[in-house]
Amino acid sequence: MASISYEQPFWCRGVLVAGVDEAGRGSLAGPVVAAAVVLRPDNCSLCRQLRDSKELTRRKREELFEEIIGSAVAWSVGVASVEHIAQQNILGATMHAMQHAVEQLRCSIAHVFVDGPHHPFLVQPTTAIVGGDRRSASIAAASIIAKVTRDRFMEELARQYPQYGFERHKGYPTAEHFAALDHWGPTPEHRTLFLTKWRARSGQAQLL
Repeated sequence: MASISYEQPFWCRGVLVAGVDEAGRGSLAGPVVAAAVVLRPDNCSLCRQLRDSKELTRRKREELFEEIIGSAVAWSVGVASVEHIAQQNILGATMHAMQHAVEQLRCSIAHVFVDGPHHPFLVQPTTAIVGGDRRSASIAAASIIAKVTRDRFMEELARQYPQYGFERHKGYPTAEHFAALDHWGPTPEHRTLFLTKWRARSGQAQLL
């Protein structure tokens, strides 16, 4: 269970904070999706359920997604497309998505907690927390929003490209995904540089 120890000092002063996380950074296809969530300080029931989205079943993520968007003070998402990733590199694109998510929040926040060692340029004071999706309830909530939002996008993409199995692997490097790439080649939604790097890393001679 993620803690509210980061949020509590601010809530005791009567001010709000946001948690930010992303999904899709290590994928070979599709966008990076970032989410920002401002939890209600009095919603202890929700906070007790929050944890890193990767530790939850799909059903539980979906349940918590609905509870978060229904009860949070504010929430928003930012998206960096495959084209944006190619132009800015994955770190720059991720920071862009996170910045966009925070800027779309429709409330005043005193501080932002971001998962990982880096954080985007923001007007608000910001703290980067490695492993933040396991340590901060606000970041855990953001991880759930980002993960569910991106998974739904990849499931829509699977309808457009049914032969790739996006609904199962969500664009991540799996044997099924590489087999589809070998047979069909990349789609416009694939990150070409990522494919090259993964092929080189796995020792395969032919690069896509």
